[in-house]
Order: sequence, then C-alpha cells, then structure tokens
Amino acid sequence: MKTTGNTLFIPGATSGIGLGLALRFQALGNTVIIGGRRTELLERLVAEHPGLDAVEIDTSDAASIARAFDTVTSRHPDLNVLIAMAGIMQPEDLHDPGFLATAERTITTNLLGPLRLLAAFIPFLSRAKDPVVMTVSSGLAFVPLPSTPSYNATKAAIHSFTESLRVQLADTPIQVLELVPPAVRTDLMPGQAESPHAVPLEDFLDEVMSIIETQPDADEILVKAVGFLRFAEANGSYPQVLANLSGRAL
Repeated sequence: MKTTGNTLFIPGATSGIGLGLALRFQALGNTVIIGGRRTELLERLVAEHPGLDAVEIDTSDAASIARAFDTVTSRHPDLNVLIAMAGIMQPEDLHDPGFLATAERTITTNLLGPLRLLAAFIPFLSRAKDPVVMTVSSGLAFVPLPSTPSYNATKAAIHSFTESLRVQLADTPIQVLELVPPAVRTDLMPGQAESPHAVPLEDFLDEVMSIIETQPDADEILVKAVGFLRFAEANGSYPQVLANLSGRAL
C-alpha cells in the first residue's frame, strides 16, 4: 500500500485506532473520509480537522452501508482505499443465556458489517487506481481472551475470510491487507485506555505507519506487541498464552 495519493474511507474512525489512522493518513496528504453513527461527533471532528470529510454510517445496518456507499463514491469518485475499522468488544458470561444478545450484536457489527462493506465497495474499488482493502482482525483471533468469546470468534472469522479474499481477488488490482492489533490504549473496553498490558495508541500508530511505508507489499500488518498472540500456536506457546489471558482482564 502506498502512503500518499490515496482517497480513503474509514468507517469506525470517530475515535481510537480508526481516528488515529485517519489523521496519520491525512497528515501525509491523503484525502480521508471518516464514517460513524453520530452526526454531531462527525461534524465536530470535521471542524477540528479541516480537510477531513465525514459520512454517517452504521455498519450494523445494511441499508446504512448502501447509503454511505452512494454518498462516498459520488463525492469521491477517486476513492481507492477502504479500511473496515468499525467494531465492538464486550464481555460475556456464558453461564447466562443472556450472553446471546451481546453475541448477536457483536457478530452483526464485527463480522456482517465488514462483509457488507466489502460486498458494496469491491466492485467499485476493482476499477480504481492502486486499490486497497484493509480488514481489521485482532491478536485475539489467534489466542482468545476467554472473557470476550464472541469478539474473539468474529476476529478469527475476519482473519480467515481475509485469507480467502486475498486469494480470490488475486485476479484484480485490489491489494488485501489485514491489520492485526494487539491490545491498544483506546476505549474499546472499559479500563483499556489505562491498561499497562495495552500499547499506547501513538506508539501503535507509529509502528503501523512505518510498516505500511517500509513493507508496502505486506499481507498482514503486525506490530511487535502482537507477535506473542499471532505466533503462539506456531511456536508452541499457545497453552501458556491462553492460560495467561484466562487469568487477567485488559
């Protein structure tokens, strides 16, 4: 992926990693469109960061995705990058059948949302110049955090789907990237922004942008802190890492 000369749409970019990436790419001279559900927040971010564009989108709603596609592509016919960032992470107690409501919300947002985005945007991007699709999985796709089972499962599904997507789109110009974050100091989970186990957001963004710049043909964007999860099964540390994750909360 090139770091300049892009027009990027990032649904889920009103805070955290998504907003951080949006601002990093904008600083490099790219055109950036952020997406989110809250109109007032989008308007505030556009006012605070001149040059950003914003489009209302709820990635859990198929009709909202369709409307956003029409708006983004009409305003920005040179769109060439989609980063499917939006996601939620919530704890679940599997002793209680009430976990199902959380699981359904998580699957709708974290799995169906990105798939619906891809279905809407891939035909358009296949005709773009230097097109890129970036999915966002997690280190927890490779070793689960037992307190968030549906989150882990959706991210494992995103990883697997991305592998297939890359193979199937090999006959198109679209580059398929997978961003695999570790725990990062954001508000994804309560207390995560202050967690000593999480990577400071700006440090994470520094490393991500460096990887994109120095490894433009990489399939996965892996910062150092996610390696213990990404390669746990391959290096034989999976049981120990799972035990560690079972004993602490982020």
